[in-house]
Amino acid sequence: MAKILVVDDEEHIVMILKDSLEFSGFQVVTAYNGVEALERVEQDKPELIVLDIGMPKLDGWEVCRRLKADEKTKNIPIIILTAYAQTSDQRKGAQLGADRFVTKPCDLTFLVEEINTLLANKK
Repeated sequence: MAKILVVDDEEHIVMILKDSLEFSGFQVVTAYNGVEALERVEQDKPELIVLDIGMPKLDGWEVCRRLKADEKTKNIPIIILTAYAQTSDQRKGAQLGADRFVTKPCDLTFLVEEINTLLANKK
């Protein structure tokens, strides 16, 4: 059972994602800001991260940048899940090393398919 870290500052979004991903057979850990996300990665060693951008303390861009720059965490797939839908945002995500860019609101079935694809590619 793959462990997924869900990071978003909106509690209801975290709960919807957590419930959906657990229903799909994943183990889910959560964080509500960027600082907590980095702590969770260190502590829980997730196999994939679903990451929001607009968060307090440390935004998702910086979290992504730090994780992809670190030898220990650079191979963890990151799906950016955000309301930011501009092409420039997608480009920035790619430049920082994000593996996928999904805009909110998203189809949860699609998100699960993306997660499964990334996890299969990782093996």
